[in-house]
Amino acid sequence: MVGFDTKNRSNLDSKYKCSDCSLILRDPVQLTICGHRLCQFCFVNQNQTRITCSQCQIQTPSDQTLIDPAFNNEMQALPITCSYCNWTGTLQNYEELLQELHQHSIADDLQQIKLSIQEETAFVEEIDDDLHISSRNLASPEGNINDIQYPSCDGTLLWKITSVSEKIINAQHEKQTSIDSPAFYSRQGGYRMCARLYLNGYGNARKTHMSLFFVLMRGPYDAILKFPFNYKVIFCLYDQTPQQRHIIDSFRPDIKCNSFQRPRVDMNIASGIPKFFPLAMIQQEGNPYVKEDTMFIKIMVDFGDMPKTLLPFALSLDSGLPMHVRQRMIEEERNKQLSNKRKPS
Repeated sequence: MVGFDTKNRSNLDSKYKCSDCSLILRDPVQLTICGHRLCQFCFVNQNQTRITCSQCQIQTPSDQTLIDPAFNNEMQALPITCSYCNWTGTLQNYEELLQELHQHSIADDLQQIKLSIQEETAFVEEIDDDLHISSRNLASPEGNINDIQYPSCDGTLLWKITSVSEKIINAQHEKQTSIDSPAFYSRQGGYRMCARLYLNGYGNARKTHMSLFFVLMRGPYDAILKFPFNYKVIFCLYDQTPQQRHIIDSFRPDIKCNSFQRPRVDMNIASGIPKFFPLAMIQQEGNPYVKEDTMFIKIMVDFGDMPKTLLPFALSLDSGLPMHVRQRMIEEERNKQLSNKRKPS
């Protein structure tokens, strides 16, 4: 078992804490090369011939580690405040207390840790799949290494599309009529989604407009998510000049449509805005939406029912800002707009 958790752990000398799990050492083992210690469980769990110290990254051969009973005896006098109740005492008596009074709490904690690890593992595997799909696209003539992006996990995606002129020609000649964005997520363990762009239009918008669609993808946590998916989807084609005359459009899902039910295959049928932007404007020389043969499209799922009046402000914010900063600025702008509405004219 990993080390001991206590309420006063942060007040204790770091030498009494495991370099691996960061808890108070349980059955300490010393790494003789660097001198740091870790719990015996953490040592065994590494299962390597050379143990890498999590604190300093120095490696110690596993046969050059030391069971340290003298240090363990010294630790028994450490003052402890129980992490589950108000008990105080010494480490010598703490394990007995945990076994007698808090065994159920410990089991719950371990189960939560196990679930957390499983969630992290499943999420990383899903990301690996997405990156693998993106990497496969490199083998095709249409693939471009600049199109590979690490998945976003906040319900927004800023999609950088390179080699636009080539992709338009491919669409016109029906070599590749559509391109899919990288997958993105509403949160870790949330909805998995992507966008689909028809650069020469789709259906009755063919040859007249770019068509932009939203696609729900099958994800590892769909069984516990709410369906049908009923959150507003916002698209923004960025004006790359200081004028920032972005093209913004949105739609709210038809919850009766199969596109927004729980995905049973890799991708649901795409749904969105067929006449998103006129082709004549995107193909116009010097247009502000394609610069250096690159354009940027933002896809944002609106989980908070943002008013339309806020959209231009929200989408004009610097995408380089952290999400929590942008959310705060949007909230401040919302309050400002509400305040202005209440003022007598």
